[in-house]
Amino acid sequence: RSFCYVDDLVDGLVRLMEADDAVTGPVNLGNPVEMTILELAEQVIGMTGTKSELVKKPLPGDDPTQRCPDIGRAKSQLGWSPSVALEDGLKRTIQYFKESL
Repeated sequence: RSFCYVDDLVDGLVRLMEADDAVTGPVNLGNPVEMTILELAEQVIGMTGTKSELVKKPLPGDDPTQRCPDIGRAKSQLGWSPSVALEDGLKRTIQYFKESL
């Protein structure tokens, strides 16, 4: 899986909407850094200090094994790439929920 912080995604969408009419066709936005859901869960548990237990279940039969966007066109045509690292995005998200809940 790949995870993109919402601020980065919104920036990419705005750049795409404001792009010259010559920019057409699919433009992938996202984070090309992949990790497993297990790696993500372990990182969240480590950052929050929760005592949550991980439960492993089989993937659905039609679940793609790889989800990594090719952001080459976003880079070349929009000058866009994500700037918020996963750890920083998780810190911001965790802080948001601590303040909200």
